[in-house]
Amino acid sequence: MVERRRQGGRPDGRRALALRPVRMVPGFMPAAEGSVLIEAGATRVVCTASVQESVPPFLRGQGRGWVTAEYAMLPRSTGERVERERRGPGGRTHEIQRLIGRSLRAVVDAGALGERSVLIDCDVLQADAGTRTASITGGFVALALALDGLRRQGVLASLPLTGSVAAVSAGIVDGRVLLDLVYDEDRRADVDINVVMTGAGRYVEVQGTAEGRPFSAAQLGRLLVAAGDGIRALTAAQRATLAGAGVVLPGRR
Repeated sequence: MVERRRQGGRPDGRRALALRPVRMVPGFMPAAEGSVLIEAGATRVVCTASVQESVPPFLRGQGRGWVTAEYAMLPRSTGERVERERRGPGGRTHEIQRLIGRSLRAVVDAGALGERSVLIDCDVLQADAGTRTASITGGFVALALALDGLRRQGVLASLPLTGSVAAVSAGIVDGRVLLDLVYDEDRRADVDINVVMTGAGRYVEVQGTAEGRPFSAAQLGRLLVAAGDGIRALTAAQRATLAGAGVVLPGRR
């Protein structure tokens, strides 16, 4: 415990503004058009991308594609068994699915994708907070792998991406700004935000909540700076993972 205090006093010994160790394993599910296992500390999520040669009814005949997402936590991804949502996604799950889908669509050229859909499945194997942000970060890698597969097959003339997208959490715990919260920090946070950004540093979504006292603009600014630094590091990890799989992303926009 003394050593942990020396390194910043966090449960896992990190500095206040340090990310958890991140690892991405592309091709984790060989049957999928694109897949990755993403590990952020003790949080582990399998993201797969499945291509379908059709679009939802509201897009038919428009020559545009669609990207959507589903999210689930496996029953023993947490300390207590999570019930399977057999009757459809609950409120929290539905919110997370919509967030993942919005985030990924923000960097997809729907016209270049053509009338086909890509479904991203994000299944949480182990949860230690940050499952939705890990799903977005890993979901993008799975998406890029699937789209590059279509390009290699000659189905697409080029990679229909305008850039990359990643996400991370930040919060104020015991008066300190912390990046990439673990569960013990998340449950005690006075302020908790999730930030989604492109590789060029443009915001896709910011979700922020005061669990105790309201927070100031200055505090929000500090949280956004911390999240931006974290997302730059995650973007570099995404690009390195994809480059190792032979996928070169377009310029950062």
